[in-house]
Amino acid sequence: MQLVCLDLEGVLVPEIWIEFSKRAGIPELRRTTRDEPDYDKLMKYRLGILAQHKLGLPDIQKVISDMGPMEGAKEFLDDLRKRFQVIILSDTFYEFALPLMLQLGMPTLFCHKLEADANGTLVNYHLRMPNQKREAVKRFREINFKTIAAGDSYNDTAMLGEAHAGILFRPPENVTREFPQYPVTMNYAELDEEIRKASLRI
Repeated sequence: MQLVCLDLEGVLVPEIWIEFSKRAGIPELRRTTRDEPDYDKLMKYRLGILAQHKLGLPDIQKVISDMGPMEGAKEFLDDLRKRFQVIILSDTFYEFALPLMLQLGMPTLFCHKLEADANGTLVNYHLRMPNQKREAVKRFREINFKTIAAGDSYNDTAMLGEAHAGILFRPPENVTREFPQYPVTMNYAELDEEIRKASLRI
């Protein structure tokens, strides 16, 4: 009874806000938690920029659908789902992720929600719960699933630590340095191999 939990952005799809900012030609939307650590303040800033540019949810989803998953991501995920139950744990929003999930074959996704008005303008966001990646893995353990988790950044390390086995995928150097206990993988073949090894170990 094993589960594989994967982060979404940076593992299966591009970083959505950064890629969206490039494709929409709105550099202000490249701002991340590295620039503004207060997530509530950052999200309200982002929603304000979108309103300023008169971009509604349908416009945003169209741009996101043109991004597509990362090269090789669907093939990796399809193969993984033949051998494991797979759940995507992400801090993105269902409304943003949906076009990409369709291209990935609609894997199970746990994330957050956006609120739009009747015109499609985004007016608010709603976190499903704080620290939802870590809390989800904790609950999987409580119902007797052995869990392998993989992610790429700081906001994944709590999930990796809660899992029976954690794996880093293309992490920045500072994350690699600070979390040497996790194996580092740089492509899907390496990630698949580490998942296989973890499956035998846990």
